[in-house]
Amino acid sequence: MIRNLFLFFCLIILWGCQKDKPQQQTPWGSTLGGEVAASDNRFSLNDIVNNGEMIMLTINGPETYYDYHGHGMGLQFLMCEKFAQQLGVSLRVELCKDTAELISRLKKGDGDVIAFPLPKGQKDLLYTGPTDGTGKSQWAVKKGNQELADTLNRWFKPEMIAQMQKEETFLLSTQSITRHVYSPVLDRSKGVISHYDGHFRRYAPLVRWDWRLMAAQCYQESTFDPNAKSWAGARGLMQIMPKTADQIGLPLSDINDPERNIAAAASYLQRLDGLFQDVRSVSERQNFVLASYNGGHFHIRDAMALTKKNGGNPYRWSDVSQYVMKLSDPQFYHDPIVKYGYMRGSETVGYVNSIRVRYNQYRGVPGGSYGTDSYGIQTPRKATKNHRFRI
Repeated sequence: MIRNLFLFFCLIILWGCQKDKPQQQTPWGSTLGGEVAASDNRFSLNDIVNNGEMIMLTINGPETYYDYHGHGMGLQFLMCEKFAQQLGVSLRVELCKDTAELISRLKKGDGDVIAFPLPKGQKDLLYTGPTDGTGKSQWAVKKGNQELADTLNRWFKPEMIAQMQKEETFLLSTQSITRHVYSPVLDRSKGVISHYDGHFRRYAPLVRWDWRLMAAQCYQESTFDPNAKSWAGARGLMQIMPKTADQIGLPLSDINDPERNIAAAASYLQRLDGLFQDVRSVSERQNFVLASYNGGHFHIRDAMALTKKNGGNPYRWSDVSQYVMKLSDPQFYHDPIVKYGYMRGSETVGYVNSIRVRYNQYRGVPGGSYGTDSYGIQTPRKATKNHRFRI
């Protein structure tokens, strides 16, 4: 009896001590107490590795981070991705509007590293890793994350910057696409454009297009090579991404099949066409659909909003294309009306222009003969030179 009473009082004392210990909520919803200080909301290097994810805080832009056909791009992102791979973890990007938000969110524990050339001067941060070359700006982690800072310093070498810039240039060029360049016209005298004309004739009506317009787009995408493949994973005649193939029900095992690839592309074009029903002119809408196939419809909607804001016609491609190109200018991609930030707009505009000129050639509309562009692709001489991209 006395022994039981003694144990009972011991349990009460232990419960009271535990109750006074600070509590902390984990990212998974459980509560920690005792050993973890309530004010310490940073993730240590071990926490990052054990959790399997590192969170990068940065600002949208061509040198930092931007979405490129569903893939992250930008020097700071590519370097941070390499570091995450070194740690064996995935990388998540959280975009901020300015440096004040970068610092605020890092202090709150919303991210692990500021992957942005942050001007030095903040006393409660640890500057670490990649610099801007002058030593005045550098990445940063939260004060107290010394192990993460030390690991970044050991990992970073100044020559990495030039290496990453070279890699990005390669990825953005057609040299990163494995494909054979075929002629844009198989037999002009007989009106035969390619070996796949039957498929274009069958599936182009799905989006209510002239089959020759789809053929012109196909040449821009793959130069009629059914085995074409990009570094990002785009495959086949219409350079369809695996994610897009999954959305429209195309098995990856069939993605290089010419007919299945063209049929899937027509289905995707039909979806895009449905997103631009407010563009009443059929020929105008085709330009918006082509631009979206290449650059993403969210970016095109941003350009339409900018066009309207600045007094242009948001349903006329000649007006909107100007703002598609301006989405590579900070003055415009940082405009509050823009929701999806920076894009390589000149390439999307060039993509549409080249397809339109080639389409005119296929229809026999006067407009110039075929030549070879700087990427080894045959193209109408009056077409704008551009890289080829894919969904």
